[in-house]
Amino acid sequence: MSTQGSNCIVLFVKSPAKGQVKTRLAVEIGEEAAVRLYRCFVEDVVSTVEKLEVDLRLYFYPAEDKALFMNWLGEQKSYIAQKGNDLGERLKNAFANTFGQGFSKVVVIGSDSPDLPASFLRQAFEELDLNDAVVGPASDGGYYLIGFSADSFTPEVFDGIAWSTSAVFNQTQRRLEAHGLSVHLLPQWHDVDTRPDLERLIARNENTSFASSRTFAFIAQAQLRVPET
Repeated sequence: MSTQGSNCIVLFVKSPAKGQVKTRLAVEIGEEAAVRLYRCFVEDVVSTVEKLEVDLRLYFYPAEDKALFMNWLGEQKSYIAQKGNDLGERLKNAFANTFGQGFSKVVVIGSDSPDLPASFLRQAFEELDLNDAVVGPASDGGYYLIGFSADSFTPEVFDGIAWSTSAVFNQTQRRLEAHGLSVHLLPQWHDVDTRPDLERLIARNENTSFASSRTFAFIAQAQLRVPET
């Protein structure tokens, strides 16, 4: 099937191994629980994306673990190994490769926001009809989403960013503006990296459809909720 003129969501995923994912949460809930929770995060994000009329590309790390991802998430999905020495290079390469497949609009997300609303993803593609770029700022100073159209993609915006710091969003916004790109900001959303983040995830979703997610089911099974006092 031709991808020309279509939309694609790129999801960055890591191998669910102890010491590699959710390391800050692991300190508080244990490595085994952190890995299983990460698996739930990824599965819930994939479920959200698959309800949309977009293509999905899973960019995985490390490159030698493709069979693991296929066994975990299904052989019918499209898997591409992440390439690059840092997140900036991996983002550049993912965008370039995905646009090279013929997509007209590409949005990249991670797996740290398991309850990311589908409406935000729809809005991202709609705004790329009117703007050069779209960014979803995260409450920790990073971003949960970034997207471009094929004719506005500017790889230089990923250069010189202090990755994994609270400065990522502000630095990226300045680089986008410096290159003269019009940018739409989506509503702020929340990564889940710490125990307080997890508690806030629970609190904001008590009465939403996400309460029936894999993440919530595991939280209940593993008794990760802090008892009310």
